[in-house]
Amino acid sequence: MPSLMSKFLMPLEATERITQLGQRIRVARIRRGWSVAELASKAGVNRNTLTALELGRPGTAVGVCFTVLWALGLDRSLNAVADPDSDLHGKALEASRRPTRAGKARKASNDYDF
Repeated sequence: MPSLMSKFLMPLEATERITQLGQRIRVARIRRGWSVAELASKAGVNRNTLTALELGRPGTAVGVCFTVLWALGLDRSLNAVADPDSDLHGKALEASRRPTRAGKARKASNDYDF
């Protein structure tokens, strides 16, 4: 039975980003002087799973990635990921859907004027 990942072809750019993230995680681990087994233990994941993450295998769960970044002390770097304030394209699309002029001025109701 083929796996789900074999049915799904990722865009090349996404694959490259995953590989780059895995390499960065590996560099962070090595700079701390930690073995794969040590970081896997700190993150509570299997060594093979950590290795798959470092190799940029796209089937690695996003939760594993976040947990490993947490164990490395790099989880705050995720604050900028998909930040709505940094989404210039999304902001432009949203602005293009806003009305270009205000509605007609409405006369105030004087129902309660004595």
